[in-house]
Amino acid sequence: MKLVDEVEITVTAGKGGNGCVGFRREKFIPLGGPDGGDGGNGGSVWLRADENLNTLVDFRHEKLFRAQRGENGMGRQKYGKAGEDLTIVVPVGTQVTNIATDELIGDLTRHDDRLLVAQGGKGGLGNMHFKSSTNRSPRQSTPGTEGEERELRLELKLLADVGLLGFPNAGKSTLIRAVSAATPKVADYPFTTLYPNLGVVSVEPHRSFVIADIPGLIEGAADGAGLGALFLRHIQRTGLLLHLVEIEPLDGSSAAGQVRAIEHELEKFEAGLMEKPRWLLFNKADLLTKEDAKIQAEKTVAELGWTGPWFIISGLAHEGTREVMLRVQAFLDEQRLLEQEAAEQV
Repeated sequence: MKLVDEVEITVTAGKGGNGCVGFRREKFIPLGGPDGGDGGNGGSVWLRADENLNTLVDFRHEKLFRAQRGENGMGRQKYGKAGEDLTIVVPVGTQVTNIATDELIGDLTRHDDRLLVAQGGKGGLGNMHFKSSTNRSPRQSTPGTEGEERELRLELKLLADVGLLGFPNAGKSTLIRAVSAATPKVADYPFTTLYPNLGVVSVEPHRSFVIADIPGLIEGAADGAGLGALFLRHIQRTGLLLHLVEIEPLDGSSAAGQVRAIEHELEKFEAGLMEKPRWLLFNKADLLTKEDAKIQAEKTVAELGWTGPWFIISGLAHEGTREVMLRVQAFLDEQRLLEQEAAEQV
């Protein structure tokens, strides 16, 4: 199913029921007094995260959501029934923004996380509340208040441990097929990947991580060029970026130039992305001899002044991929341990 990762919806909570003006009229009780009951509260609108969903496609056609209103109060001090809450189910990883204020309301990152997005209106007061020593027969009541109405932007950010970066045809889809059970489309033309793919890499029993194949970036992606601008957001949650580059680009361009172009787009989109751990993977090494591949990779590393980890691999031939995935798992295990120790110290 094609990923839909940003939609706008309108949610309206239920109006509170009106208070009742009523008087007790029973045989042998001629002056029963006021007995109008209160209106019921309106239903609220909630969002709930469900790990079984992976797209916001259902919201492309259904954009208006309204909770039930509260019933009006009745005589004999009967309260109106409260309106039922409305729960909207969204994928895990959904961020919710109030369009009017551009304020982030919440971030649903775990299964069954709930978020109140529109509060129901309060029920009105019946006339029994207005009785006093000077006003024995009050005829006033209050109406129920309106429920909140909000226009929301739902933005899905994939929850992946590792993100794959690179130009179109850098071999990201081939790599994710090689190391996981994911089966993204692979072809010999650019922009084969039209939406992100997730794969689970299992290095051994009970040790695994999630890797995301992000559609290829091109120069100007952060400003809307190509497909990458739509999906750069998905690497914001990742703990590690694997930057794939053709060891010897077939179009005759420079591998170092391609790396710098992607770095420029990351910095323009969000400066913090450049601070994420990033490893360089020289892909398609099967097209060169081992000696030539090493020479070409070292030349690019020197030209870039690269100080981080780098590897020579072939996703198609499965060369070096296992070693990289083991290193990735060890890195993620170490990061999780550090986070756990930091949390225990708080």
